[in-house]
Amino acid sequence: MNTTELPKNQHGALARCSYQSPLGPMTLAARGGNVCGIWFDGQKHQPDLSLWPIDDAHPVLLRARAQLERYFAGQSKSFDLPLDLQSGTPFQQSVWAALLAVPAEKTLSYGQLASTIGKPAAVRAVGAAVGRNPVSIVVPCHRIVGSNGALTGYAGGIARKAALLKLESV
Repeated sequence: MNTTELPKNQHGALARCSYQSPLGPMTLAARGGNVCGIWFDGQKHQPDLSLWPIDDAHPVLLRARAQLERYFAGQSKSFDLPLDLQSGTPFQQSVWAALLAVPAEKTLSYGQLASTIGKPAAVRAVGAAVGRNPVSIVVPCHRIVGSNGALTGYAGGIARKAALLKLESV
């Protein structure tokens, strides 16, 4: 579906809402009954969602907000949300699926993640896919670090990456 097409029914095809996180304002997006985006406002690779209707009562967005609230309050380190990750290429989708398997309180290097998906030589491509993750925090791209453990490359900013890892006690 083209992002300029508007839904024909309530809680239908496209919806977005704002969420004020402790790390700054965020935009949450849904396609149908699935979360398809969570971005810190202004982060790299955030699409223009201005034509997507605002729906503060969308059920899956309400559920995402509640789970983010628990996460930021330190009450939960995991999420249970239906996701729509179709916006990526098959390679990106494989990287994002691998990210979902990285548990809280653990980090992997970009090289380790590349090996996880069976593409050990594709470290740069894996890094690019991680950077284009459309569902920040829930798909935990912040848990991927440089080979020496350095905090590198987070579309929402390195300070936020450090704060998220601290929140998770990494």
